[in-house]
Order: sequence, then structure tokens, then C-alpha cells
Amino acid sequence: MAMSMMYQAYQNQMDFSAPWRAGAVSALKFLNLVPQGIFESGFFDKATADRLTAKNGPSEKLFGRLASAFELISRASLTYARPDYAIGPVMVGNRELDVTEQVVFSTPFGSLLHFKKEGSPVQPQVLLVAPMSGHFATLLRQTVQTLLQDHDVFITDWHNPRDIPLSAGKFGLDEYTEHLITFLNVLGPKSHMVAICQPSVSALAAAAIMSEDDHPARPASLTLMAGPIDTRISPTKVNDFAKSKPISWFENNLINYVPVQCKGAFRKVYPGFVQLTAFVSMNLDRHIKSHVDLADHLAKGETDKADIIKTFYDEYFAVMDLSAEFYIETVRDVFQEHLLPLGKLTYKGRAVNPAAIRRMGLMTVEGERDDICSLGQTLAAQDLCSGVRAYRKVHHMQAGVGHYGVFSGRRWNNEIYPLVRDFIHVNA
Repeated sequence: MAMSMMYQAYQNQMDFSAPWRAGAVSALKFLNLVPQGIFESGFFDKATADRLTAKNGPSEKLFGRLASAFELISRASLTYARPDYAIGPVMVGNRELDVTEQVVFSTPFGSLLHFKKEGSPVQPQVLLVAPMSGHFATLLRQTVQTLLQDHDVFITDWHNPRDIPLSAGKFGLDEYTEHLITFLNVLGPKSHMVAICQPSVSALAAAAIMSEDDHPARPASLTLMAGPIDTRISPTKVNDFAKSKPISWFENNLINYVPVQCKGAFRKVYPGFVQLTAFVSMNLDRHIKSHVDLADHLAKGETDKADIIKTFYDEYFAVMDLSAEFYIETVRDVFQEHLLPLGKLTYKGRAVNPAAIRRMGLMTVEGERDDICSLGQTLAAQDLCSGVRAYRKVHHMQAGVGHYGVFSGRRWNNEIYPLVRDFIHVNA
């Protein structure tokens, strides 16, 4: 019981310290109004100005250090609100088109979000399936921006469980897969599905169920990128950890109740702050150095360099809880019991049969240096989907990239994306 109340204690502490952070924000605003060179401006008499300068150095140095301290205090918290996608205009052919966000369909647990391009020609519809792994779907911002050049893009914009009332029901693997089937049905025939990382299992399950039912809205192509289809292959540290303890350990040590202050009060979740703590601890020295660098840049007035670090951590510290059912079922069914590759995965009591997938293109993408989903784990989907003709199967291993490099960064833009684009268009 003590462990399950940790989230409540954390929220109480955040609420208690909120006035300090608000005060730091106000102090920073005031500090920014103080003119530079105030020691030398005549505001103080010469003796006082000389004494202040001797003790603190020039006024801009002192106020730079103060501003840096206030900035770090104001940022000493997490946010549970989704950041903006902030997708800028995109080049389609030789025209620059504005992008607007439009919720096409919504449930308590997620929205089907459309990035609508004003005046765009008809392009293949793509459902981009975002992971639920402690961060919001905005982590795929760059993936979206790139895909928009040649596709009509929709994304699974998952909602934070701490904001979802208990009356909305539970959300596990079945419900995740059901959302994908529902979203594809909303999009209609000949859409394409691209799944990033963790949801590759549910994406493959949805495609199999829809194919077996001869569903008119089954995807024309399925692209799985760095996904844990078979984690028995070259296990990573993440895979080893998932198998190192019984499922009861995860239930007893990681699952908490949403605090009473939230709309989703008493919903059982794997808290985002716990996940983030685990992520940060894996590279603690790097994160400490980044914040030391941030303080230094702020003190020196190097705003461009500071903004790069702040932008990264604004996203990194925007955390989302995971519903307890989804987290526990993912650990158990995907990472411990390997139900999909063993032919034992079910969807609402029905066997999931990837061999039922036909008349659909299948592409798998892996990163050579991926330490989360290693080489071969996503490729395993190719053998499972034995009903897909060989000429409709594509596999790409990208040299020199880790997990995030598969769907973001220079090599995604220049080397991986052109292959994904061509694959989708061939199967359009």
C-alpha cells in the first residue's frame, strides 16, 4: 500500500513547491526589466557601485547568474500536459502549405489527429501509430513533419490516463489494438499504417484481425519501425530487465494510484515520473552535464545555446502515465511470454494470426545500433506474415543509427524516409 501511494506523495510535494517555482518565474521577469550596466549607470553612488562591482563583477555578470538560478528553479518540475506539435509549413512539390491540426475522431483514451495541409493535392493517407512509453505522441514531431511532404498524415494522439476518469473503463493491449482498428475504419480503404517501436505488436495484430475479417479498411501497407515483434532475438538490457523479475514484482513496485487532485483519481497507472527517473538514471552524468551547461549558457547570455537544451528538456520532461493494464500486459505478453511470435497472442479472445495478412505490403525497419529493440526483433514480422507475397515485403537495416535515429534525425530524413515513401506509394 505504501508503494501505491508514492504518486500521491510526489504530487503533494509538487503542489507544495509550486509557489517557489512561480516566485522564480516572477523574479526572472523582474530581473529581465533591470537595465544592463546598472552598477555603472549612475543609479548607485560611485562608492556603492565600486563596492558592488568589486564583489560581484560587472552587473550583467551578477544578474546573469541570478537569472540562471531563477530559470533552473522555475524548470524544476515535470509537466503532464501534451506539448504542442508546432508543425510548421511544409513543402509539397514546389509549394509551401500551412498545416492545421484537426481532431477527426476521439475516445476518452485517444484522438485521431489529422495534420491537414491547406490546398494539398490528394496523397496517400498514413496512420502514424505512436508508442505509449511515458511520453506523448509529440515525440514523433519530426517524423510527422517529414511524412507530410508526400502523405496525408494522421496520428494516434494518446491521452494522459491521469486525466481520464475511472468511469471511462480500462485500457489494455486489446483496447489499444481496438483503437487502431477503429481509427483505420474512420480513415477508410487504402490507408497505410506506420508503427513506431512498442505499438508494432498491436499494429500487426490489428492488420491480422482486419485481414482475416476481410475488413474494407484494412491497411494497404504496414510499416513496422524498431518494434519488439520477437524480443527473444538478441535481447537488450531492456528485454533482460523485463524478464528478470516476476510480473507480480512490476505490479507491486511500479503501479500507483493517480492522485486525488487529478481527473483520473484512483486509476491505477505506471506513473510517468517513475519512468522518467529510470530513463534519467541510465544516463545520469549526461543529464547533469546538460543542466550545468544550461546554467552556464544562461549566465553568459548565450540564449541560442540555452534554447537548444531547454527545447529538448521541455519535451523530455513532459511525461505521460501508462494505464496499469496496458503496462502490465505489455511486459507480460510481449517481453516475458512472447505470445505473438509463439502464435499465442489473442485479441478479445480471438487468436491473432499474422499469416492471415494478404494483399498488403509489409516493410520492417531496424537500426544497426538500436540498444532498445535490437537487430532481428522487428525483422521477425517478415516470417510471421507468411501470407504476404515476397515481392511485397521490404526490409531495411539502417547503418549507424540507434533507436531514435530510425524515425528522427538526418539519416531518417535522407536515407530511411525515401525508402518508406517509395514503399507506401508502390502499395497505394
